[in-house]
Amino acid sequence: MIGLKEKTDKKELTDKLYIYAVARIRSKELALLSKADIEQLMNCKSEKEALRFLLDKGWGREGTETADEILAAERKKTWELLREMVDDMSVFNVFLCGNDFHNLKAAIKQAYKGTEIPNMFYSDCTVDPEIIKKAISEQDFSLLPDYMREVAKEAYEIQLHTGDSQLCDVIIDKAALEKIYHEGKNTKNELLEQYVELKVAQADINIAIRSVKTGKDKEFLRRALAGCESLDIEKLIDSASLGIEAIYEYLSHTVYSDAVSALKQSFQAFERWCDNRIIEYIKPQKYNPFTLSPLAAYLLARENEIKTVRILLSGKRNDIADNVIRERLRDMYV
Repeated sequence: MIGLKEKTDKKELTDKLYIYAVARIRSKELALLSKADIEQLMNCKSEKEALRFLLDKGWGREGTETADEILAAERKKTWELLREMVDDMSVFNVFLCGNDFHNLKAAIKQAYKGTEIPNMFYSDCTVDPEIIKKAISEQDFSLLPDYMREVAKEAYEIQLHTGDSQLCDVIIDKAALEKIYHEGKNTKNELLEQYVELKVAQADINIAIRSVKTGKDKEFLRRALAGCESLDIEKLIDSASLGIEAIYEYLSHTVYSDAVSALKQSFQAFERWCDNRIIEYIKPQKYNPFTLSPLAAYLLARENEIKTVRILLSGKRNDIADNVIRERLRDMYV
């Protein structure tokens, strides 16, 4: 009975913490860009005018002027807000652990080139970048977490002994996808499980199609593709060996059948399809105040918003026609 009471008390405490955090998130959602805001941005005549609009909306921070600075500031604000509300940030590891593997790539590239490469490392991560750099520079892989040691050693040796940067990246990218998938599934949170399922499947589909275009064989695909529940990896590999049309045919019998038309257009159109599918996943979470889901939904909504603004600003900067920009814009959360 004592154990049951402790569990009940713990659940009630967690519920209260999420209720408070979700209430704060609700107020922050009011500041998210709406479809009308995106339309106003589209109506701006230049990137400079669009940046001025964003600054007037509260984007950026004092001293931020360029698009990159403003967007980086917005991402930083989002993570600062989450850290204020959540004591145990490990619940967001699914969104951060990919940066650890990016930093692993960067550390190996530095070791290979024998020189420091500025601005290569991400700070929002689960493993201190300095530990990763030390592990690689000293070849002491025991400094790394268990799940990273073997892949770090293998990728390092391939890069240093063969100079094959592509194979090095393939090995690390697959390990990153597997870690993200593991983290998401272990949360037992429906939204995060949906998110990682789509993220890994998206990567696998992109890899399969690019492999056909570059003439990669089955062995390469087995080294590159990460497993997930919504795709049969062996069927995807067999399809890729027959050509792109065979991949489309296989996908037409999966939950990604609706994405085939987007894939036939371009990788960008497929990425947009996936991003819009995530927005479909997160919208119902507005009405679930007792779990992590609304916080994760807000984070994903912010990432979607920042990506949309980046696409729009890039279009304005490069004088791309408005109709072309519109084709690339994402659906908004609000």
